[in-house]
Amino acid sequence: MPAVMAPKLRVAMLQTELVWQDTAANLQALSRQLAVAPAADLLVLPEMFASGFSMDSARIAEHEPGPALNWLKQQAAHFQSAIAGSLAVRTADGHYVNRLYFVTPDGAVQSYDKRHLFRMAGEHQAYAAGQQRVIVNWQGWRILLQVCYDLRFPVFSRNLGDYDAIIYVANWPAPRSRAWWLLLQARAIENQAYVFGCNRVGQDANGLNYRGDSLIVDYLGQPLAELAPDQSGILYAEADLAALQQFRQQFPAQLDADAFELR
Repeated sequence: MPAVMAPKLRVAMLQTELVWQDTAANLQALSRQLAVAPAADLLVLPEMFASGFSMDSARIAEHEPGPALNWLKQQAAHFQSAIAGSLAVRTADGHYVNRLYFVTPDGAVQSYDKRHLFRMAGEHQAYAAGQQRVIVNWQGWRILLQVCYDLRFPVFSRNLGDYDAIIYVANWPAPRSRAWWLLLQARAIENQAYVFGCNRVGQDANGLNYRGDSLIVDYLGQPLAELAPDQSGILYAEADLAALQQFRQQFPAQLDADAFELR
């Protein structure tokens, strides 16, 4: 029998402005942008795509399932693609979390609650930290879910041989754009994995500027797709699982990695 080819993954990410604390306006704008996106297996939206990075959790958080999650399900079904993006969510026990959803065309929903909360903006006071590391499986790919500030903590994202790509959704401000750019590439290199880093552009109600710098990065740390700073648009690239697997065999650095456990 012929060998089964490892699947490629077509990825489209929306680098866009967000309307402050206005779910309806954001969903309308995102719908227009998705309508012209290239065909993809995975669509990625920025962190808190329905509201911007607001600490007014009681005001913006939606109960599950709310209008934004239902919209994600509709988009996944319409485009026959998985779609990922984070929202402020009120949990059944009354806590608020920054929850990254991964929704597939059949309506299945998986989620990851942001573990590392950005205390410099008071996120640790407005939201509860997640406890679980989450990896989803989609079209033969194992994908680790991460949110913004998680990028600064490499131990939590350490590849234990259990994933092939990482999604980072973000509202990462322009003054720290160099750190964003470098750390995305570092996470790809050290984990021998593709990295999909989706950031917003524009200015929020707190006067913070975002220049985007979204990247699709391969396992060598090489950018496969990027946009000019401050530009709204769609990044698109194909990730090659067979090439990744071949590289891991040729350069098995993971065999020399230090053992540790997360507590």
